[in-house]
Amino acid sequence: MLAQLLCQYQDTPGGLLPLLQDIQEDLGYIPPESIPGIAEVMNLSAAEVHGVVSFYHDFSTRPGARHSLQVCAAESCQASGGLELEQVARDALGVNFGEVTDDGAVELKKVYCLGNCACSPSVRIDNETYARLDAGRLRALIAGLRTTEERG
Repeated sequence: MLAQLLCQYQDTPGGLLPLLQDIQEDLGYIPPESIPGIAEVMNLSAAEVHGVVSFYHDFSTRPGARHSLQVCAAESCQASGGLELEQVARDALGVNFGEVTDDGAVELKKVYCLGNCACSPSVRIDNETYARLDAGRLRALIAGLRTTEERG
């Protein structure tokens, strides 16, 4: 699959981000060993590709949990109750930022902007953004994730 994606984006100007997004979607992460090949096909240095992968919080270089909970820590969210949401997420999941729950269900991530400042505070669960959250709504969302995992 990776080789097919590399061929697909090889001659696409500005194709690095779409290529990385497709790899992330297909594999769940960007394998570190693929970075030199990506760089060669895209006519970039491995450092440039690694810089893009490490800059964007949507990319990961290791397989993640089945779900991702991203809590926005940008100024707007912080000013609107984001610190409380950070604590609720840590307490409800029993992990710190950058960690995965013991059952592998949820990875908790701190991110520095979800682009939803007008509706702060916000979190993203997998690919869905939730705005104007309070502690109770976040607890319910996390409980819903756990319920889905139990049924899964």
